Amino acid sequence: MNKDIVELQEDVSHSPLYSEDLAPVPPKNRTWSKWHLAAIWVGMAVCIPTYLLASYMIKTGLNWYEALIIIGLANLIITIPMVLNGHAGVKYGIPFPVIGRAAFGTKGVHLASVARGVIACGWFGVQTWIGGLAIYAIFHAIMGTQGELGLSVGKFVGFGIFWFINIYFIWKGTESIKWLETYSAPILVLIGLVLIYWSYAEAGGVSIVLDQSQQLENTAATITEKDNTLYLNLKSLKDKEGNLKVTEYNIISDEKSGWVAFTEQPITIIDKERIQNITSGQEKVQFQFRNTESSAPVLSSIVTANIISSNTNKTGSKLWSYLLWLTAMVGFWATMSISIADITRFASTQKDQVVGQFVGLPATMMLYSFVGIFVTCAAIINFKDILIADDAPWDPVTLISKFKNPTVVIISQIFMLIATLSTNIAANVIAPSNAFSNLWPKKISFRVGGIITGIIGILIAPWWLLNEISGFLIFVSGLLGPVLGILIADYYLVRKKKMELAELYKEEGIYSYGKSGFNKAAMIALFVGVFLALIGYWVPQIEFLYSLSWFTGFIISFVLYYFLMKKKNI
Repeated sequence: MNKDIVELQEDVSHSPLYSEDLAPVPPKNRTWSKWHLAAIWVGMAVCIPTYLLASYMIKTGLNWYEALIIIGLANLIITIPMVLNGHAGVKYGIPFPVIGRAAFGTKGVHLASVARGVIACGWFGVQTWIGGLAIYAIFHAIMGTQGELGLSVGKFVGFGIFWFINIYFIWKGTESIKWLETYSAPILVLIGLVLIYWSYAEAGGVSIVLDQSQQLENTAATITEKDNTLYLNLKSLKDKEGNLKVTEYNIISDEKSGWVAFTEQPITIIDKERIQNITSGQEKVQFQFRNTESSAPVLSSIVTANIISSNTNKTGSKLWSYLLWLTAMVGFWATMSISIADITRFASTQKDQVVGQFVGLPATMMLYSFVGIFVTCAAIINFKDILIADDAPWDPVTLISKFKNPTVVIISQIFMLIATLSTNIAANVIAPSNAFSNLWPKKISFRVGGIITGIIGILIAPWWLLNEISGFLIFVSGLLGPVLGILIADYYLVRKKKMELAELYKEEGIYSYGKSGFNKAAMIALFVGVFLALIGYWVPQIEFLYSLSWFTGFIISFVLYYFLMKKKNI
């Protein structure tokens, strides 16, 4: 018998807090090796949101290697508490909602687990919508037709089909999930390598491709204010030879304007009344660009000029930008860091969970973010109809749609379906299913919890949530950092990695905290941590607390919980 594994020695099956889905996994069923765990992380990390991560940073002025370093550092940071929190899953074979009973109480844990579960439902809905878009694209590629812009009945049909595919794997249980992740992981890595090779071959070299990242850092239209004068700056992408792709521009918001020959020289706006309207946000200046050198003019999308203050401290601003993005990237897996025991409970040894997570998470996140950077940089010189940085096809669905060969589109979208499905099932189904099951263990099974997850994933309207991912990540970080801080402080500092396994399933056991079911120390630490992490959203003077919400919440709740529990001498 593995001395690092604690088995349940008492029959607690009669307890309302016990069910087969929440019971400790016996050693004979610990079938997930380090390679299974690494494969799960590959399956979860290779997804469209990962592909898009670097784009958000580059659009705010960071270059490609700065974005990649932040992503790598953030994932190394989050893997550490991931491994620490996964220890209890391996040792006791129990999921997060059961482990959390020790710190929060048998009833208090519902606050933490359901909050984590509802957030996962949001991600489930977003990923299911993305998968539905891939099905929609496959249909149009087969029919040889063009898909509609915006929301359409066809897209909702695709969403419904992919929703049922997800529900199938939920119904089949955790072994089907292990099978899905194991076989999809090598396929997903291969896709990334193929995309990199295509980009390299079409552009003519690695350095040529990466040099294009500088073009992506500049938005198409910006307005700089200096000395009560506005300067209009327009930016066109350039082809591989350095030629401007834009030949003309039009100020859409100005009725007197027509198509004007394009120039990259700053244009001065001296109308004082207009300066006030623009800087106060009362007027938006919109542009469209085109290239008239081909037989049919190529148009860009309509873009709104961004206003940039020339008085900004660029060094301080950039450092702050690094910290903001580091917080957002840590928040990307903040949900999984809390519920990682839902997966590590199936690992046979602590070494397997540690190696599997460090091999699978940071490297995959960096690789697939690099794929997104490299392929998009190549696309802006490989496709003639991409005129401005704002139209760069960061979204792989948009990229694939630019290929004219229907076979390429169909195969690519099938691979995208596999990537989205593997991420959705492992990252966004297991945790909420266990969380909802924990609400009423005797009545809500893992399967039923999965169905509830799927229904909430529809009700949350993911087709609108998708566009708010970066802000969503920072807000989520503020909610979940405190939960993780309490869990780790409780397990390592308060209990020294020792819990009474049978007591976790008793309504009136030591973890019911005087029959109330709530540990007051955890409740205080949780609410204070969340409050201080999020208060900066409403109070500008302490906005930095919100901007660093995961770190704020984690540190405050970790320290406060430890001292409150130490005072109670528990």
